[in-house]
Amino acid sequence: MRRPTGRELTTWLVTTAIVTVLGPLAGLLWANTIPRVTYLIIQGEPLIADPEGEGPVGIDGRFALIGLVAGLLCGAVGYAARGRRNDIALILGLAAGGVAASLLAWRTGHLVGLGHFHDVVRHARDGATVTGVADLRAKGVLVFWPVMAVAAYGLLEVVVRRLLPGDRGDGGSGEGDEVGGDELDLQSAPTGRDVDGRER
Repeated sequence: MRRPTGRELTTWLVTTAIVTVLGPLAGLLWANTIPRVTYLIIQGEPLIADPEGEGPVGIDGRFALIGLVAGLLCGAVGYAARGRRNDIALILGLAAGGVAASLLAWRTGHLVGLGHFHDVVRHARDGATVTGVADLRAKGVLVFWPVMAVAAYGLLEVVVRRLLPGDRGDGGSGEGDEVGGDELDLQSAPTGRDVDGRER
């Protein structure tokens, strides 16, 4: 098994770090755009007043949407900024950074207003209602960010293929072409003679 080079390790670390730091920003965006969810206080415990309502589903959906968009952007930027022969390092960095960013987004968004929420619940009487904070019920949406980042990178790799080194596109008339590793001269023969000048 080949050991990664210093350049590949650096690429992986830098990519992972850059994507990871986007997590808290995404978490703040999530916390400030979630729909309102009402909790009912029963014996000192907060219970969602309408578990199947649009609020709880909307919170998970908003997180999934943010993760999808963030992953798409990370994959596109990573592809645009890639260096040759660093594809694997970049993909691993996008995946690892996406996982870390998604977890940080969840925890950061959940912490926004959490202290106040607990304080209100602690002093609320039975039957009172309070507004909840951002939290995930469908933990599966945490994978949307890394999966979308890797998928976007791979899709761009397929759609926007780079020319191989030294390839300048279609050759002009009389330019040698490689067939089976040997050059084959495709120039046309004069009338009545073959390429070597012999008469037919």
